[in-house]
This record gives sequence, structure tokens and C-alpha cells, in this order.
Amino acid sequence: MSVRILVVDDEPRYLRLLEANLATEGYQVSTAMDGEEAVESFSSNPVDLILLDVMLPRMDGFTACQRIRQFSTVPIIMLTAKGEEHDRVRGLDVGADDYLVKPFSVMELLARVRAVLRRAQVAETGQDRFFTHENLRIDFARAELWLSEVPVYLSATEYRLLLQFTHNIGKVLSAEELLTSVWGPEYRDDKEILWVTIARLRQKVETDPHEPKHIVTRSGLGYLMPPIEG
Repeated sequence: MSVRILVVDDEPRYLRLLEANLATEGYQVSTAMDGEEAVESFSSNPVDLILLDVMLPRMDGFTACQRIRQFSTVPIIMLTAKGEEHDRVRGLDVGADDYLVKPFSVMELLARVRAVLRRAQVAETGQDRFFTHENLRIDFARAELWLSEVPVYLSATEYRLLLQFTHNIGKVLSAEELLTSVWGPEYRDDKEILWVTIARLRQKVETDPHEPKHIVTRSGLGYLMPPIEG
């Protein structure tokens, strides 16, 4: 079954260009021209990946991303205008997995699509099915987690990042290691995407994000999930 991608952009020329290039690579493409249409389309016809422009009529891309994150962990790539750094950060902060800055090449688009889809396919590791770290509990088989028995919903990238800590409990992981293992070697120097994603992950899995117990910073070294004492 081919991978299904929803492309959301209000510029017909861009929409046709994206659709044509993705279809050439064998992806099954559907389109929407505003945020409300995107949310409605995805609700009735789920896809494997969403390319979501920031500037949209009726409902902008940030709001659409937030709405979708209320019920789905589908990978989302935000499309932002060149030089709008605050848009990129805000997109990651509302739950996007990655971003592309317009104008971008077809090769860059396809590389980002492949990378995000690859990250969404979380491989089994042979560990026990359940993992517990204080009040955090993970079911690896179902890719589900709970904080103090309350379900927590993560994006595919947030979940893969959390897995790096659970699989390396007690080990300090550098920013470069995390970026390479979660996003891919081409992201090795993109510290901003890591900082924003860790901050968002802490908001979801920590009782007090300002005093984290599951994802701890080791200044100048990296991050770790401390072993449980006793």
C-alpha cells in the first residue's frame, strides 16, 4: 500500500508542484487549500504524513496543527516563509515534526519526507513490553504512554526522542547523538529543533517541566534519563 500524504497550501501553483513531485515518487497525494479543510479531510480520511503551510485562510497552519494533535500523532512537516525563524520555532512548539523553508528544492522536499516517514516507523527493540520510570509508564508494543495513569499523546518524533532516553537510561546523550539518531545525520547541527522538541516533551511527560525527573539536562554535556534509585 502506497504512503498517503496530505498537502495543504493555498497557492495553486505550489499545490500542483508538490502534488506532481510526490506522485512521481509513488506517494498517494490528497490536497487542501485552507486549515479547516485540512482538519476535516484528515479526520475523515487519515494519511501517513501532512505537509502543512503556515499562512492559510480560514484557519492558519499553527491552529490546524494544534487541532490535529488533539487526536492524532501523524507526522507533520510545516512549510514556512524564508527567514521567518519564529514561525519555525512556533511550528515545532505546537507539535510539528519538522519544517521546510520556502523556497525549497524538490530534492530537499523528498529527503525531508523520507526522513520524517522513517522516523515514524519505530522499530521494536527486543526490550520488555512495558517500561516504568517513576510515574511514567510506556507500552512499547502499542507505542502508548501514561503519566500518573493519565494517557499522554506524543508526536512520532517526540516518541522516538523519548525512546532514546528509555533505551539509554542512566547514560548522558549529547545533542549531536540525539539529533543523529532521532532526526538523521543531516540534522546533526540543528540544535534548535532539539531544544524545542525536548521542551515540548517535558511539558507532556514531566509533572513539573521546570524540575524534570525523566529528562534531565547535564550542562555542557547533554541529556539523560536518570536511573531510579533503590
